[in-house]
Amino acid sequence: MTNYKKTKDSVSIESQQEAMKIAKAAQKPAQTKEQTKLIAQGIEKGIALYKKQQKEKAREADKQKKKTQRTKQNNVKLSDIEDKQAQQEYINNESNKALPWLLLAVSWAAFIYYTVLGF
Repeated sequence: MTNYKKTKDSVSIESQQEAMKIAKAAQKPAQTKEQTKLIAQGIEKGIALYKKQQKEKAREADKQKKKTQRTKQNNVKLSDIEDKQAQQEYINNESNKALPWLLLAVSWAAFIYYTVLGF
């Protein structure tokens, strides 16, 4: 079984060039090339760390955005369900109001029919 270990993050060529440019711009007259190279490496690490932090922030922002979208969708779904339930209750109440009066009218009609015809 072989273990695949992630190698050290390689810094892009653009980042290396930018770091070297910054290091040379800040170079002091008595500074050696080796010291400048070490400063450039430190700057590269700083750039890599900054990029990593920005990626994490963007990832967190995306997660938060997706979470709020899901909550909004859930709220919309819940409000739709509540609206449908309220409409159904209203319809049920309206139809239930007419039913007792209809039964009363039918019973009176049956009573009158029975008394008049004498069946």
